[in-house]
Amino acid sequence: MKFYITTPIYYVNSEPHVGSAYTTIIADIIARYKRMMGYKVFFLTGTDEHGQKVYQAARAAGKDPQQFCDELAEKFAQLWKKLQITNDGFIRTTDPKHMEVVQYFVKKMLENGDVYKGTYEGWYCVPCESYWSEDELGPNRTCPSCGREVKFIREDNYFFRLSKYRDALLEHYRKHPEFVQPDFRRNEMLKILESGLKDLSITRTTFSWGVPMPDDPQHVIYVWVDALINYVSAIGYPTDPEKFNEFWPADLHLIGKEINRFHSIIWPAMLMSVGLPLPKTIFAHGWLTVDGQKISKSLGNAIDPKYFVDKYGNDVLRFYLVREIVFGKDGDFSEKGLVNRLNSDLANDYGNLLHRTLAMIEKHFDSQMPEPGPFEDIDEQFVQQVLQKVGQYLIQMDSYQLTDAVETVMQILASANKYFDERKPWLLAKQGETRKLATVLYNVCETLKKVAIMFHPIMPNSSQEVLRRLGETEPRAEHLRTWRTLNAGQRIVHAEPLFQKVELKTEQKITQETVPQGVQLVDINEFKKLDLRVAKVLSAERIKGSEKLLKLLIDLGELGTRQIVAGIAKYYEPEQLVGKCIVVVANLKPAKLMGVESQGMLLAAHDGEQVKLVTVDGGATPGSKIS
Repeated sequence: MKFYITTPIYYVNSEPHVGSAYTTIIADIIARYKRMMGYKVFFLTGTDEHGQKVYQAARAAGKDPQQFCDELAEKFAQLWKKLQITNDGFIRTTDPKHMEVVQYFVKKMLENGDVYKGTYEGWYCVPCESYWSEDELGPNRTCPSCGREVKFIREDNYFFRLSKYRDALLEHYRKHPEFVQPDFRRNEMLKILESGLKDLSITRTTFSWGVPMPDDPQHVIYVWVDALINYVSAIGYPTDPEKFNEFWPADLHLIGKEINRFHSIIWPAMLMSVGLPLPKTIFAHGWLTVDGQKISKSLGNAIDPKYFVDKYGNDVLRFYLVREIVFGKDGDFSEKGLVNRLNSDLANDYGNLLHRTLAMIEKHFDSQMPEPGPFEDIDEQFVQQVLQKVGQYLIQMDSYQLTDAVETVMQILASANKYFDERKPWLLAKQGETRKLATVLYNVCETLKKVAIMFHPIMPNSSQEVLRRLGETEPRAEHLRTWRTLNAGQRIVHAEPLFQKVELKTEQKITQETVPQGVQLVDINEFKKLDLRVAKVLSAERIKGSEKLLKLLIDLGELGTRQIVAGIAKYYEPEQLVGKCIVVVANLKPAKLMGVESQGMLLAAHDGEQVKLVTVDGGATPGSKIS
């Protein structure tokens, strides 16, 4: 049995955050589960490194695009190692082998009559790398996906005959209801298909950072076409047919809902064009939000998952993400929610049950697993309840109902805690009911073993530790559906609590002694004296005789236009700055630099040898106050 699972490949215009980590962790949970169930798994992730957005980000950082991509791709790879992601492949779209496959794939589409040359005229969103028609745009001609400004472009392009595959896609959707999940995401795609499809522009000529079009290198292939082909190039298409045929079609493309259209309509149409089977399931999960807002690097609320791993442990973060956020729907991420789950579900319901059970075995059975005595009705009922819930868990995991599966395991723990309390093993010990005591403690340990196996894909480290304490080694899925898999007499290990409770202080008192040396604390009233404003750069030019200074004309809305001088000439070309919304101190006393008056100061971050402007995303109004 094989199982091929993929994440989307992540765009390297900036560093990874907990949103991309969420998708990868979910994929890792499914991959680990499938391996545990005996499947030969290929788990693919990687980075998407072409396109206008990456090119612009590299220029803004003052770096060669390839160097920029190399550095960001490494950060993704290192984060996955820290999160203990068990991917079998890591693909980069700048890999020459992948680029060759992209050209082969597109050429095959061209030879099959599905690609033609024409003129594209319409709206394009650079951040999303997406084309939109007039009737699809949001308010004030904004991108319907991200809400940001779109650009009107007109250029000669190659087009893919997407419209040709509408009927075939509709038929596939109707024959395979599992093709797009959850159901409400499938219905969204069906509405798009039923309303008709337009042919897709698949090349650009305004920049060169991409895969050249076969036999027409003035065109670069649309970044989304390039990116989607990674799913087949990574497993040997077309040069390694043995490997490719072993794993294709993909069993699960795991994606975020915002890229569902590309995966559920464009990608299957491309596959139909070249005659390849379609993936079995595309699962579009929801967004992570912070305080109701989508986690976004541009909004400044992109949480670094390394912080939570270092503070709470990898298992706790993984558990929280799959427990708290209903898989498939949007969910809100908060440190308070994570701590609540750690304290309640893990420390109380799980860790405490393990701790008190093994403490009694250590005390009353010399740290050896007891031989259970005869079962009474309450014992039989408990065992049947656990086994019934185990079966439910397996069904839920197989159908990607991950949050429900975790809830089922928590229900098993709740039943085990109730069983422990109702059987009162401390009283049985006091009364000398050794055989009844052995039965209760054995049954709880057997349950904890099954919980550890079920939790192993989600919390591999703590699950392995639970098995070790119970005298077991590896998680064995065949032990889930039967009872009495623990051997009487095997040694158990009673140790410190599995999970430590955490008290999250909602307000941490900071004193001068707690801040790094050289950092001076200021009063909030002192901070309020600064008038920080959004300013739009209208023009920029170098100051003659200076290697460092640029003169900028900025729009401050109701405060009018001003001239400021900034020492950023080594890091930015003047034309890069025009149109940017930056942050300036608007009430700074004027000063002269190289004889040129500066009526304010822009804000920038110093990152080693780099200087990066503090910018405001989303088309903020010039003159808006920042607080």
